Amino acid sequence: PTFNSARFISETVQSVKNQTHQNWEMIVVDDCSEDNTFEIIKNFAKTDSRIKFFQLQKNSGTGVARDFALSKCNGNYIAFLDADDLWKPKKLEIQLDFMQKNNLNFTFCFYECINEAGINIKKTIQAPNNLSYRQLFFCNFIGNLTAIYSVDFFGKKSISPIRKRQDWMLWLTILKQLKSAKPVPESLAYYRIRQNSVSASKTSLLKHNFNVYRQFHGLSLILSGFCMIGFLFTLFFVKPFFIKKK
Repeated sequence: PTFNSARFISETVQSVKNQTHQNWEMIVVDDCSEDNTFEIIKNFAKTDSRIKFFQLQKNSGTGVARDFALSKCNGNYIAFLDADDLWKPKKLEIQLDFMQKNNLNFTFCFYECINEAGINIKKTIQAPNNLSYRQLFFCNFIGNLTAIYSVDFFGKKSISPIRKRQDWMLWLTILKQLKSAKPVPESLAYYRIRQNSVSASKTSLLKHNFNVYRQFHGLSLILSGFCMIGFLFTLFFVKPFFIKKK
């Protein structure tokens, strides 16, 4: 999914083109950008038939764009990448090999953080070795840019149209079926921290997390409030153990 991503989209696409595993297709869905994002993608597609681009008729949010992209996918594995994040060159090769050797239908990996200028800020986000549904229920340990699941095993999992946290809801749906999941125990991607993004706003994140408990899980206001307490506890007292700083 892309929206006004002209500053970063070329670098993101190039990180996919640089993969040592070359048997991929990249589906880009533009959510009515007001800059030249769409033109940049069209230029990439002219020289690489593996890149396919679409544009929504109206601005609908990341969830709708991501689900539309999913409907256009033909591969037997689905991987996710936002328009300002990056994959390391061996990301697909290492992760697919890990999945196949360990007979896994869903994996994710560690990732590092970069700033808007692309400078590594020396922070690696890790995850529990056996991530359970219960752990994921209280905090999203899975970076969207790191996840891959098998279409042969799960089919195509629909994605919620909400604008934020739809990836967390997808992982919860998958782990409900698997009970637990293993990460590739190394960093294979870069997550870009942007000052004005929704993810950077702690207040917005609290609101979106609360909506997941209310709308996705269908919990009452009181139970959702208790779940938010569990989320805050995990965020401040558990998740820091999985953040490694150099």
